[in-house]
Amino acid sequence: MRKKKLLSFMFLMILAAFTIVACSSDESDGDKKGESSSSENKTLVFGRGGDSVSLDPATVTDGESFKVTQNLFETLLNFGEEDTTIQPGLAKEWEPSDDGLTYTFTLEEGIKFHDGTDFNAEAVVKNFERWANGSEEKFYYYGSMFGGYAGDEGHVIESVTADGDYKVVFKLKRPQAPFLKNIAMSPFGIASPTAFEKDEKAFGDNPVGTGPFKFVEWKRNATITIEKYEDYWVDGMPKLDKVVFKAIPDNAGRLNELLSGTIDLADGVNPSDRSTVEGEAALQLYERPSMNVGYLGLTTTRPPFDNVKVRQAMNYAIDKQAIVDAFFEGGAEVAKNPIPSSISGFNDEIPGYEYDPEKAKELLAEAGFADGFEMELWAMPVPRPYMPDGAKVAEAIKNNLEKVGINAKIVSYEWATYLEKARLGEADAFLLGWTGDNGDADNFLYVLLDQDNIGSNNYTYYSSDPLHEILIQAQSEVDENKRIELYKQAQEIIFEDAPWVPLAHSTPLLAGKAELTGFTPHPTGSDKLGNVDFK
Repeated sequence: MRKKKLLSFMFLMILAAFTIVACSSDESDGDKKGESSSSENKTLVFGRGGDSVSLDPATVTDGESFKVTQNLFETLLNFGEEDTTIQPGLAKEWEPSDDGLTYTFTLEEGIKFHDGTDFNAEAVVKNFERWANGSEEKFYYYGSMFGGYAGDEGHVIESVTADGDYKVVFKLKRPQAPFLKNIAMSPFGIASPTAFEKDEKAFGDNPVGTGPFKFVEWKRNATITIEKYEDYWVDGMPKLDKVVFKAIPDNAGRLNELLSGTIDLADGVNPSDRSTVEGEAALQLYERPSMNVGYLGLTTTRPPFDNVKVRQAMNYAIDKQAIVDAFFEGGAEVAKNPIPSSISGFNDEIPGYEYDPEKAKELLAEAGFADGFEMELWAMPVPRPYMPDGAKVAEAIKNNLEKVGINAKIVSYEWATYLEKARLGEADAFLLGWTGDNGDADNFLYVLLDQDNIGSNNYTYYSSDPLHEILIQAQSEVDENKRIELYKQAQEIIFEDAPWVPLAHSTPLLAGKAELTGFTPHPTGSDKLGNVDFK
């Protein structure tokens, strides 16, 4: 009897299996769009130029890290889908006081971190306390955006307190015009206090946020895998089951992988490859709205770059137009200011430094370097949106400098090491750039060039009291027209002091498979993938 029941059960199981296979076969014929593995389990393979430095967004400054963390963590406020307008995030409402010194945020309820713990006001408070009690060696962005850390004179935030379970109150020492935009930036993604309090050192390798995806695996210099968070609080998101970020350092190699079908989306397409992408019916081209600058930084505390005439000579010696023509191929404009023209406060009256080798020689002679000098020129090891090929740009600069008697030795390092050593002021001159985080001039001028941020995002160690006074005044000014005038004055000071050789403002290109939907490149360079899907 038992045997007969068993045989009957096995027969029914076999029959059911055949039925399932038949149904699956019928459905897959309609769903299959080419041979993409993505159509089976909705896995997006995102090819990018380099690996992340850390997956703790509060501890990094590089775009490759934010590409991943933007999808693991969420901020109190969001930017618009295609711009930097302020939208609700983990906070559904916010209310500033009339004097601009108090902000009250009302939080969404019922949200869980990826580790199952509750998101609430206390969690927000603990995140801000963590950052405020840190340092520029640990939480670079916090000090850059909020004027320092707990106990510092310039620290803007006086207190962050919970008012019940779902209200958070920020009190400021002085008004800060870009405060809401700062709050929306990727570095201030809210993390699980349980996770970072358990093992803060390991948190960058084991991130826990509230985002649409949760962390799975990190294979260094190869791939980072994140997967759908089943308990995500927004209905219908994410649409993908999994995302794999794959590091492919060479732009051309990345495009070849897209053409061969091994990846679905490629960041950092060479401008010269635009026609290739546009000519492929199986691909689509994306343009990221321009909000960046690529530059040559001159470490102002290292001789001879402590001499302003040498820095001005460097600006005259470099043929920026030739660099843009050769390496950006119509996908960029020559830079004359640290901020692009899309940012409010851009000073179009600044003349810029024209290519003038003779003027460069004249300034070098006045500075006591008539016979030139030797220096190190640091070249970025990875392509970035503002610099498609750092090695080739460095070679072009080296050739320019030779014509005025400067002998530059090109050196490079692994990306994380490059950033750290440059931050510590170890470079003579270094290629780098910046993609704006919030669309405000403060995010370029104060963050990158103010003396408050030496040792964090001010890699040139440039210090100017007049500039500092103007930038602090601009932060505290609520009248936008007055802010614009202050930022124009700031750019005049920077132009004369020349801590940078501004090179280009680019329009970065990306490419993806034609069946990809819902992907919108963001001007900040940090893309949310919750709405991405396959046709």
